[in-house]
Amino acid sequence: MRLKSYRTAALAAVLTLAAAAPGWAQVKVGVVDFQQALLATAEMQKEASKLEQKYKPDQDRLEALSQELQGIQSKLQSASAEDAARLQLEGQEKQREAQRLTEDLQADIDFDRQQILEGGAQRMRAVIDELRASKALDLIVDVSSTLSYNSALDITSDATAAYDAKHPAAAE
Repeated sequence: MRLKSYRTAALAAVLTLAAAAPGWAQVKVGVVDFQQALLATAEMQKEASKLEQKYKPDQDRLEALSQELQGIQSKLQSASAEDAARLQLEGQEKQREAQRLTEDLQADIDFDRQQILEGGAQRMRAVIDELRASKALDLIVDVSSTLSYNSALDITSDATAAYDAKHPAAAE
């Protein structure tokens, strides 16, 4: 009995809300691809380039180690038993060095990238809030949490442009 009265009350509340819906003010919504907007900024492009340059020597060293390992592999195919043992040890050492370098490089890149993105994300959130106010929007949602939307609601490029205007990438 109690369940039936609860259902009746819930149905009455839904019908009341539905009847009142036409009287509500229209909600203005914008959709943004936050990640794309952030990564497309001049600042993030510049930071990506700086990261690439910063870690280029380590990446070059990894490539050199890979070539050395390939050289050792080809020598192993025609090596005597005595040389083969030495080459295998040398190859194992190079493999361990490459593994350590790969892990360290990945950890360093991940750390730097995370630091850059965290700062940029904070600035982008502030820019998007200012954009919401300037466009008189009530709500901005991220495209990742949206199933479907009219592309006219997309303000991703506006967010990138507003970010670039507010936070220009400094020339070095």
